[in-house]
Amino acid sequence: MIQHSEKTNITFRKADFETDAVMLHKWHHEPHVIPYWKQNFPFSLYAKHLKSLLADEHQTLWIGAVNGNEMSYFETYWAMEDPIGRYYEAAPFDQGVHLLFGDPSYLGKGLAAPMLMTIMQEIFSDSRTARLVAEPDIRNEKMIHIFEKCGFAAESKLDLPDKQALFMVCTREEFERRMNGDL
Repeated sequence: MIQHSEKTNITFRKADFETDAVMLHKWHHEPHVIPYWKQNFPFSLYAKHLKSLLADEHQTLWIGAVNGNEMSYFETYWAMEDPIGRYYEAAPFDQGVHLLFGDPSYLGKGLAAPMLMTIMQEIFSDSRTARLVAEPDIRNEKMIHIFEKCGFAAESKLDLPDKQALFMVCTREEFERRMNGDL
């Protein structure tokens, strides 16, 4: 079991097609990922999909690692330029986040919240961003709990084209309060 301590090193790097396509394709075929991401396409279709995501300038794709072991995938994006921007009053510098743990051996180890807080730190490093949004599948209770643990508050249920989602928001003030331990 992975312990959280000074010895747990969480890192992120930007995704790259040549380096990551096969790994990401495999992760999107994991039984715990399929119901929420629905990207379990044959590799030829997945490769086209991934190339379009990487070319989309409104978002950044990240590979997350724990102690050097790559095990998660995150997408950060400008909410106003994303389809979610049509479902709420998006401000110009609101950002959003999606995530998945691809390697199932990392599930249930207590890493989701620290990893989410780490990527949130990256997102809020842009001083223009005052809000971070997420829209987890309403059925994904574990992910909703992680978002709440990291300072997100539920705003509304949304009927999106691909899922029923819980729209959640974390303000910069709430994030900083949690980072400072003022719970």
